[in-house]
Amino acid sequence: MINIIIINGPNLNLLGNREKEIYGSVSFEDHFKILEKKYPNISLTYFQSNHEGVLIDKLQEVGFTYEGIILNAAGYTHTSIALMDTIKAITTPVVEVHISDIEAREDFRKFSYVSLAAAYIIKGKGLKGYDEGVEWLMERLSL
Repeated sequence: MINIIIINGPNLNLLGNREKEIYGSVSFEDHFKILEKKYPNISLTYFQSNHEGVLIDKLQEVGFTYEGIILNAAGYTHTSIALMDTIKAITTPVVEVHISDIEAREDFRKFSYVSLAAAYIIKGKGLKGYDEGVEWLMERLSL
């Protein structure tokens, strides 16, 4: 079975409740259930943390054994050289996902350290961006 993990960073545990005009009204947990039904032949795992070091630890833990990682680093996207270095250090391909279009938002959100190391980048497609990430990984893995 193919193992893909979705890792979400800070404040994404508040999806469905926070800034609905930007992030929508669906929680990630509800969307994850949809993903599991849509891709029954893939072992999908979900992990979320508000702490940068915990995200780095998780990337290191799965970054040599999983077939794919979908990462929404949230606010750390624009600040974390450490996350970028971790992505460069691991062998599992990382798909960067952003629910909103970060290039159409505040100036400080337009630069992504994660993009410098990610294998593929998805932005501005809402929660469907996670679906696209799974699809991209499936194509890359020839599934």
